[in-house]
Amino acid sequence: LRQRSRPYLFSNTLAPPICGASLKALELISRSPDLRNKLMDNMRFFREQMTARRFDLLSGEHPIVPIMLYDAALATKFADAMLERGIYVIGFSYPVVPKGQARIRVQVSAAHSRDDLQYAVDMFSAVRAELGV
Repeated sequence: LRQRSRPYLFSNTLAPPICGASLKALELISRSPDLRNKLMDNMRFFREQMTARRFDLLSGEHPIVPIMLYDAALATKFADAMLERGIYVIGFSYPVVPKGQARIRVQVSAAHSRDDLQYAVDMFSAVRAELGV
């Protein structure tokens, strides 16, 4: 089975630094809920601000926030324009997501400040206006 099963055939072992970082992350979150709580607060703030500005977000209670643009070329242009403003987001289109479901994926972090998140929201609005979306 291990020689023929696709999950085993195309996988590799984790590098020791990845294992070490993963163990440290688990240790940090088990000590205190503070980082997890800040992450959830940041995610809610970002979602509320983007929704208030009438962006189309996929629902969810997780820190990966999909902003739907539906057009592959637009998602690429949008992500490039955001990077020019110092915000790294990723545009996804077919075959990663279904045809006609292109999106920008934002990863909110506990390390973001409210100012960081507000700047990102403001830049999303600016890029939308610039691109005429």
